[in-house]
Amino acid sequence: MATRWGLCGAGKISHDFSVAMKTLSPGDHQIRAIASRSLERAQDFAKKHGVPKAYGSYEELANDPDIDVVHLGVLHTEHWQVGLLLLEAGKNVLCEKPFAMNSRQVKDLVAAAKKNNVFLMEAIWSRCFPVHAEVRRQLAEEAVGEVKLVKAYFGSPQLHIPRAVERELGGGALLDIGVYCLQFVLMVFKGERPECIEASGVLLDTGVDESVVVVMKFSRNRMAFCSFSIGARLPNDAFIAGTKGSIQVVGPMHCPTTLVVNNNRMEYPLPEPCLPLNFTNSTGLRYEAEEVRQCLLKGMKESPVMSLQDSVLLTEIMDEIRKQVGVVFSQDSQ
Repeated sequence: MATRWGLCGAGKISHDFSVAMKTLSPGDHQIRAIASRSLERAQDFAKKHGVPKAYGSYEELANDPDIDVVHLGVLHTEHWQVGLLLLEAGKNVLCEKPFAMNSRQVKDLVAAAKKNNVFLMEAIWSRCFPVHAEVRRQLAEEAVGEVKLVKAYFGSPQLHIPRAVERELGGGALLDIGVYCLQFVLMVFKGERPECIEASGVLLDTGVDESVVVVMKFSRNRMAFCSFSIGARLPNDAFIAGTKGSIQVVGPMHCPTTLVVNNNRMEYPLPEPCLPLNFTNSTGLRYEAEEVRQCLLKGMKESPVMSLQDSVLLTEIMDEIRKQVGVVFSQDSQ
């Protein structure tokens, strides 16, 4: 029986998610409804993507009994409020990154999922890519020995995009793209909390971070270095240095198709999209959709690939980075 999806939000990420779903078997995945605050926008989306039902409110989607799981793709300033609406209605949820604006909001979502006994996962799609699965396998087999240093970079000029630069819209490099660098480090170090975090950055006039450098120290003298920016283009790759070798995730690091392990290059091509995409390699969203389906089939309430504990720690680290850099959102005082 197919997993029946609902889409919350009719924006760019929902478009790409719908295109990615068309690369999967309709016997496994079906998008059955789309919800937007604008009924007209939802109807236009439904017509374009062949979605049977269109709703002009998120409440209607939350109350639809024929939906198994909702992909939450609204602005991340709305993840907390809309996420709670869906979870309290008993819906399983795949929530786009960042999970919420701060760790308090993330913990609220986790508590709501547990209270209502439903599945919840932060859509860090990177974790579900075959490249990242192979990284985890290589590390488990100690292919590079003991990991001593991890580096991750992601820079994409976005100063012309209001969503990226306005504080009221949750802008800044950290929440938009820095999250990918940090989650990669935590994946390599198996969810271990760093012993020390040192962050430095520069802010825009709007009060959000344009560029940030983060150095983290872990147990046994292991280090991680991350640099991310919405003002400059950076390599967008990741590197793991061990006592016996190295692993390189060739860019784009957040949605990779190429991996180099001890000079051995491996390729994992993506299927071609049926419609133009908004974001690079977006047919790779198919991997997180399939991860959700497999978890639901097994009756699981969270994914071992991106656990709720992983998401809480990730957001706590981002809270500390924002504190050191000086970025404050209105949600921090609510």
